[in-house]
Amino acid sequence: MDQMPNQPKHVALIPAAGSGSRMGSATPKQYAPLAGRPLIEHAVHTLCRHPRIDQVFVVLAPGDRDFAACDWRCCGDKLMPLYCGGETRAASVFNGLLAANDAIDGNDWVLVHDAARPCLTAADIDRLLAALKDSEVGGLLAVPVADTLKRANAEGEVLQTVAREQLWRAQTPQMFRYRVLIEALRRADIAAVTDEASAVEQTGARPLLVGGSTGNFKVTYPEDLALAELVLQQFHGKR
Repeated sequence: MDQMPNQPKHVALIPAAGSGSRMGSATPKQYAPLAGRPLIEHAVHTLCRHPRIDQVFVVLAPGDRDFAACDWRCCGDKLMPLYCGGETRAASVFNGLLAANDAIDGNDWVLVHDAARPCLTAADIDRLLAALKDSEVGGLLAVPVADTLKRANAEGEVLQTVAREQLWRAQTPQMFRYRVLIEALRRADIAAVTDEASAVEQTGARPLLVGGSTGNFKVTYPEDLALAELVLQQFHGKR
């Protein structure tokens, strides 16, 4: 996609160097079969096909041999694997940002997306881009918490019911200016970084919450694959 002069690019970055141990499989979670193809293909294809996404970087473990076996024909030259994944998500994102430095300007947007959120739609991306286009920081897709929340002790007994007002479940993509995100990760207490927004929050900035969709959930356990396939078939009309 050709850029207008002085217009920031939109670059996606997908950390995919983890093992997905909670799936209970020898195969890394991002390559688990979902609706006839590896899980990772679904989100990557959606991002590559979006007309406003200029480049898609996938951060992989240095010894990854599965990525090259996937079907990336629809992605063309938008897709670029980076074999520099770290021990944590934050480390993989930071390493990926450093590796892609020459292709990204400080004011460009970086959309970090979970490989394990296969049901991302173009409408989700459109909504995020529209809400953040004038922001100097960025924000993330999220949905308000609907369930009753309980705080427990070490024995699993309820200590209290937590008010759910003003609580949101963070999703991805999380979209930040390149200069904001890389500096936030450089300065962050990595142990306290659970997502990109939490690193940016440590700088004192306030990322914007953008209404997401419940279908954009994260595949964590084996039973989530069946639900993801249902969402893809019923609401995406594909696979």
